[in-house]
Amino acid sequence: MNTEYDFGDKAEHPIVYVREVAVVDLPEEIRAELDDVDHLYAVHDSDGERLALVKDRKLAFSLARQNDLDPVSVH
Repeated sequence: MNTEYDFGDKAEHPIVYVREVAVVDLPEEIRAELDDVDHLYAVHDSDGERLALVKDRKLAFSLARQNDLDPVSVH
């Protein structure tokens, strides 16, 4: 599940947060697209809005950096 994301005006918020998300906590339409995946990584802006979902933590950090954002890990 690699989808292009439009970060739009979110670039004015330089810090984004990366956290692990259990697939069972996601809406059904997202779960339906996933095969044998039990967790994903979400990228959130400083207001808590989810900007992206990716399968890999490293990919989440790379995606943020490619969009001139500074990712930090949330536990």
